[in-house]
Amino acid sequence: MRTKWIQPALLLAGLAAMCGTAAYAQTDVAGSLYETFTATTNNNNGSIQSSSNAAGGLLEVRHIAKPWAGYEGTYAYNRANQVYTYPYACASGLCPSPIPVPANAHEVTGDWVASVKAGRIRPFALAGGGIFIDAPSVGQVTFSYPTCSPMTLPPCVLTTGTASTNTSVKPVFVYGAGVDWKLLPHIGLRLQYRGNLYKAPYLTTLSTTYGITPSSYGALTYTAEPMIGVYFRL
Repeated sequence: MRTKWIQPALLLAGLAAMCGTAAYAQTDVAGSLYETFTATTNNNNGSIQSSSNAAGGLLEVRHIAKPWAGYEGTYAYNRANQVYTYPYACASGLCPSPIPVPANAHEVTGDWVASVKAGRIRPFALAGGGIFIDAPSVGQVTFSYPTCSPMTLPPCVLTTGTASTNTSVKPVFVYGAGVDWKLLPHIGLRLQYRGNLYKAPYLTTLSTTYGITPSSYGALTYTAEPMIGVYFRL
């Protein structure tokens, strides 16, 4: 008699597991707004590099099948103007002027997502990687630098010059955490923090004026991005 109940019990258990997985699974698209906060970078050549804080936007396509089996693809855009200063190159009290380079940052990543579901909220953590592209919006920048000669009075004077710009493409490591808050059956609020770790972009050839190669740039830096957005569950 007991064997008659084994197959129905196994069938019911399998159906329950399938229903539980289906109830947990979620596929969604989301859009978020964020603000960037990038650390000032001290490069190996003694120069100092800073990136302006700016607003940006993030698009996500995410699928979560199980608590530890989720993934997403993202694209992000924000302004990422760089400013280079060269305090080491000062001569007779005359220093190169700070060099601002207007630029746009694009980021494409693929991330692993772990989450738990508790009622109307779903906390999550993520980690992944991709590429970070910093593209100048101008072809050349103007700067002033000191030139020294015994024939000039005073011995050093400021001279105006130009330098070309170039696009930087770097790998980026992404980490973060957040929470989804379901407002309607298919719509919810997404609050998250994302951090990006990458090598500082080298966008100008100005350093060649002082005999410095691009390889002396590229110290590690990071950008913090607190975000708020909306997701739509498919």
